[in-house]
Amino acid sequence: MDYVNGPGRNHLFVPGPVNIPEQVLRAMNRNNEDYRSPAIPAMTKTLLEDVKQIFKTTSGTPFLIPTTGTGAWESALTNTLSPGDKIISFLIGQFSLLWIDQQKRLNFDVDVVESDWGHGANLEVLASKIAEDKSHTIKAICIVHNETATGVTNNLATVRKILDHYQHPALFLVDGVSSICALDFRMDEWGVDVALTGSQKALSLPTGLGIVCASPKALEATKTAKSVRVFFDWNDYLKFYKMGTYWPYTPSIQLLYGLRAALDLLFEEGLENVLARHARLGKATRTQTRRGGMGLEELHSEGGMVQ
Repeated sequence: MDYVNGPGRNHLFVPGPVNIPEQVLRAMNRNNEDYRSPAIPAMTKTLLEDVKQIFKTTSGTPFLIPTTGTGAWESALTNTLSPGDKIISFLIGQFSLLWIDQQKRLNFDVDVVESDWGHGANLEVLASKIAEDKSHTIKAICIVHNETATGVTNNLATVRKILDHYQHPALFLVDGVSSICALDFRMDEWGVDVALTGSQKALSLPTGLGIVCASPKALEATKTAKSVRVFFDWNDYLKFYKMGTYWPYTPSIQLLYGLRAALDLLFEEGLENVLARHARLGKATRTQTRRGGMGLEELHSEGGMVQ
């Protein structure tokens, strides 16, 4: 079988990776370039400025890491926490399960709050645990914004309200892999300390870029975090940011050009229009599913989505 020159074009009908727009494919169809040349740092500067818009942050610092969402998870954890730190993590589906597995393997003390799959995170339990933690032994809250496996979307604003109500300093770490650019996400307003997404979801790129954004509080946490980190060390990036060259090691030039094209498409349509389009598609899918006689329950606080 010819795996390189197969017939026609493959079309995906899965939550992600998604089909890549023609403009993005064309933008990536180019030879390699020297990433230390003036062109790549200049483009990287615009990319870092523009990805802040998809997180809805003015104070966050973004990182474009050559990795998948799983690598972005690891960067969020290891840059801000130390082995043995206690964290609360919500188990509501397959991807939250995988993140919890990673947290345990990185030797964090993980307090798992589990809900039946198809339900959202139990924030009443969170409120109780935060209220009881007078000595602030809980160092982080980890939550998947939109659990792809079940379509459940969690209420991040309520998590922030709970932390603020009890004046708790725990870091707020959010997996936004299937939500950012598809659902309303407000990093600054909701006080998210680390938000992350992957290039292969709503940005409509190939897999290979883990896009992470860290709040000033999260960057401060790197000074005391004792987790071993090498490839994912944000401080290496920050040193090159200061020099204006941006890359501590070789990036995928083609993915950077693809990201530039994807962001241009996003801003041309308008982020709010993109979010509204996803909402319409999600509503249409749920409506037609019910009309077809299939049961569909929405047991969570926010409607599910399709990409």
